[in-house]
Amino acid sequence: MRDHGVALIAAVAVAATAIVNAAGRAPGDSAGDVHVLPVQGNVSMLVTSAGNVTVQIGDQGVLVVDSSIAEASDGVVAAIRRLTDKPIRYIINTHAHPDHTSGNANIARAGATVGGGTIGTAFTPSGASILAHENVLARMSAPTGSASPTPTDAWPTNTYFGERKELFFNGEAIEILHQPAAHTDGDSLVFFRRSDVVSAGDLFLTTTYPVIDAKWGGTIQGVIAGLNRILVLTVPKDKQEGGTYVVPGHGRLCDEADVLEYRDMVTIVRDRIQDLVSRGMSLEQVKAARPTLDYDGRYGSKTGPWTTDMFVEAVYRNLGGK
Repeated sequence: MRDHGVALIAAVAVAATAIVNAAGRAPGDSAGDVHVLPVQGNVSMLVTSAGNVTVQIGDQGVLVVDSSIAEASDGVVAAIRRLTDKPIRYIINTHAHPDHTSGNANIARAGATVGGGTIGTAFTPSGASILAHENVLARMSAPTGSASPTPTDAWPTNTYFGERKELFFNGEAIEILHQPAAHTDGDSLVFFRRSDVVSAGDLFLTTTYPVIDAKWGGTIQGVIAGLNRILVLTVPKDKQEGGTYVVPGHGRLCDEADVLEYRDMVTIVRDRIQDLVSRGMSLEQVKAARPTLDYDGRYGSKTGPWTTDMFVEAVYRNLGGK
């Protein structure tokens, strides 16, 4: 393995698992534990028990990407307050799943929206603005007369419907890029251009095979397209290490080389399953062929919310398997 790669992996692993919080507990001991890992520029990564939160901090305030679970939201706010006393101004949701949105209400209440949505006007006490693709709002709300799956104070208060939305906040341009039909139908990448950091949400993970939520419009082809888009945004430093950093939805801090290796793995598995589908194999035959065998030691799981079998089945169905 590359020497620089070993150093990066070791440093992040130590930061994420060995450092304890003020109560003397390692991150993950309870839902409220949050560890702060500075990334670069204005951006830091908050490691919670349910995934990663990205924060950008500057003179104008705080921008948060994803809010983790509700149980971790007090810890997220406390971690932000250890970094700054500036108001939390924006929350961006990369998709609608509860482990990235159920902390919205609590974190938004701890913030303040700029009056009229224009930078430079007076603060109002209505809480931070929650921004997401319109499909996120559609998933979190419900048609008139139906019960909503989520509380209304957790819904996005500002949505976009095109391919991208742009902000200029804390002295840097921020691009919010919709990636259709990937992990879900409402995925966004958040690119902090001056800090040179991409917050990827669950389009990119280091802990498991890609999670494809077919019920919410997810597809394997969209996941690969999303990983390719991250590779377009990222630029490596010396010996393919460093440069643009990528905050995954779950797992350790990464750079372009990590995304490249993950993209290649997903593409290889996709191609293997596509070949088996083209031969007319049933789902059970495809599973028996073990198209993920050489990657299972790193990404596979037989238990938990997303198993290897679930991943193979999702890809099989996506690719036209009957």
